Amino acid sequence: MNAVPEPTPVAVHEGVLELDQALPLHFGGQLDNVRVAWRLVGDPAAPVIAALGGISAGRAVVDTANDKGWWCDIIAPGGALDSSRYRILGIDFLGGSGGSTGPLAGQNDFPSIASQDQAELLRRAVQHLKLQSLEAIVGASYGGMVALSFAQRFPDLVKRIVVISAAHRSHPMATAWRSVQRAMVRYARQNGQGSEGLRLARALAMATYRSPAEFEQRFAGEATRVDGRFQFPVESYLLARGDAYAAAYIPEAFVCLSESIDLHRVEPSQIRVPTWLVAVVEDQLVPLSDMRALMQGLGGPVQLAEFSSLYGHDAFLKETQALREVFTRALSNSGDLK
Repeated sequence: MNAVPEPTPVAVHEGVLELDQALPLHFGGQLDNVRVAWRLVGDPAAPVIAALGGISAGRAVVDTANDKGWWCDIIAPGGALDSSRYRILGIDFLGGSGGSTGPLAGQNDFPSIASQDQAELLRRAVQHLKLQSLEAIVGASYGGMVALSFAQRFPDLVKRIVVISAAHRSHPMATAWRSVQRAMVRYARQNGQGSEGLRLARALAMATYRSPAEFEQRFAGEATRVDGRFQFPVESYLLARGDAYAAAYIPEAFVCLSESIDLHRVEPSQIRVPTWLVAVVEDQLVPLSDMRALMQGLGGPVQLAEFSSLYGHDAFLKETQALREVFTRALSNSGDLK
């Protein structure tokens, strides 16, 4: 029997850029001693794509010898986005729980962060790595907001952007849900139970990420008695997801980046970089109408792909084939942008 060949080790280059001057912030003020944690994975000769995800995502985008990438089901050798053809750049968001500058546990005075500030951090990383320009930014959810901000501010540094489930502003209904989540965390922190508040906020958030149809399929079973009271199948699922999240992130970072989503605004007419938009019909957080409005308002060539998914807003983590088709067209030189 022939031995199975060992996979070729992937080249991983990573570090933490420490800014030598204070970082001016979009909403005023500045941050001192800012760190930007970044990771670049792939063939050093390949063009670079920055991959940015939701507020829980960070620089670990693709699988390496040391950890599992958060987008490894989509970005991999031969994957929907083929990491054997591109070098993938990831960063930890400012204000998050990763290696970039963020609030400390118990900190109440960390400033409000804009998607424009995240775009500036990405620009600093690109400059630090001496990249002439990015082949693309592929951004999903909050990362899509950052991609739009980057394209508006630094059009000479990116050839195209692919924006999945993110628009030019946050829809008021989505802001309503997130506002309640932040209020839960703040109230719990005031009572010394920040982790419990984060657990419940994340559980509530999970109910907005997926579609009602998926929940109907998975959680229509009867309630069971647990510790003397009834517990519903969907309740068990949501609280388990909340437990996992609270174990990995700090409440202050969640509040910071959740607020940043709702503060997001760009002017579509000022974005002239070629843009591919991806909308999910069942997305409860980013309605199809907002994605269509963004398409109509953009100042440059644009294409909108719409598809249906049980996974709703989380489709960018799951829908391999639909995203493969989008990435193939968006990253080709013959993409039919209008």
